[in-house]
Amino acid sequence: MTLYEELVARGLIAQVTNEEEIKNMINEGKATFYIGFDCTADSLTAGHFMALTLMKRLQLAGNKPIALIGGGTTMIGDPSGRTDMRKMLTRQDIDHNAECFRRQMERFIEFGEGKATMVNNADWLLDLNYVELLREVGACFSVNNMLRAECYKQRMERGLSFFEFNYMIMQSYDFYYLFKNYNCNMQFGGDDQWSNMLGGTELIRKKLGADAHCMTITLLTDSNGKKMGKTAGNAVWLDPEKTSPYDFFQYWRNVDDADVIKCMKMLTFIPLDQIAEYEKCEGSELNKVKEVLAYHLTEMVHGKEEADKALEAARSVFAGGAAADMPTTELTEADFANGCITVIDMLVKSGLAPSKGEARRLIQQGGVMIGDDKVTDVYKSVMLDEVKAGVILKKGKKIFQKFTV
Repeated sequence: MTLYEELVARGLIAQVTNEEEIKNMINEGKATFYIGFDCTADSLTAGHFMALTLMKRLQLAGNKPIALIGGGTTMIGDPSGRTDMRKMLTRQDIDHNAECFRRQMERFIEFGEGKATMVNNADWLLDLNYVELLREVGACFSVNNMLRAECYKQRMERGLSFFEFNYMIMQSYDFYYLFKNYNCNMQFGGDDQWSNMLGGTELIRKKLGADAHCMTITLLTDSNGKKMGKTAGNAVWLDPEKTSPYDFFQYWRNVDDADVIKCMKMLTFIPLDQIAEYEKCEGSELNKVKEVLAYHLTEMVHGKEEADKALEAARSVFAGGAAADMPTTELTEADFANGCITVIDMLVKSGLAPSKGEARRLIQQGGVMIGDDKVTDVYKSVMLDEVKAGVILKKGKKIFQKFTV
């Protein structure tokens, strides 16, 4: 099986231009490709996994990745998939986020001379002269065609600012710039980026000639990874300070049954023939497959040691133990009134509930347990000595928190 055939078999490819040429270049290791990452937060998320693992797959086959940090485009904000305008970030915030992205990407991609390259589009976008840009680039775009683009159509009823309207031009200019200055002949992105990405391909051909060899591929996901189901949203971060390795493991361990094989194909490097065997599993056997998925992804992001700890902790919790690496809230004796603390206060102090009202609602709906016992009394308290001995609070079916003093 060729690399391109494997990408298709793993369910990664959505739309392509010049498919035969793309196949040959990828399979022969001749593609220099870029994927863009707008730095709207200080950590990459589970939703970025597909792009990161794809870059690694292609690099292992001899292709050269360019990781484009969107220091410039982040100052505008991509309207794709949005119902309102993104929060405007300061240049200082964006620079900080870009540096965080760099450190996390280095766990997946090998950078260096003749290997992967990391660039920041702030280096060229922020120095553009507006009138020159309109003359050089704006003249190549049809407003009628832009308004037909899906990324803009979904925003028209709620209001699309002229500020955001420029995003397509900025993203298209990125491909044009990389093509000219880095010999970048291919771009990848989420399926919701198709119109923006075609804009880049068309700009190159209009400026440099119809025979310019530039290609576009979109992945079977949107730019936040949401089309993989509930398993790749923005709530789970790659930064261990924002999502602990244990919580990260648990996130993937608890994917929907319908998504586990899909995620394994798209996100891991487990051979397809081995995944085909996992695909035969049903019912409770799927829990073992989910464990394999969670372990592989945790190891990729946080390393083998943390993956081993998370696996041990998860198994200990499942067996009714109190794992050392479980997320823990440390209380002080000042948190206890007359030697006890309410479950409501425990939920709020641990962050399992944002407010006492929400904590009370969780208890009333039967969503809170201490050990194996469901909490039915909203006034339930736990003694100081009990917490010192070790108390595990469970929210719903999947979230555990250990309390210590």
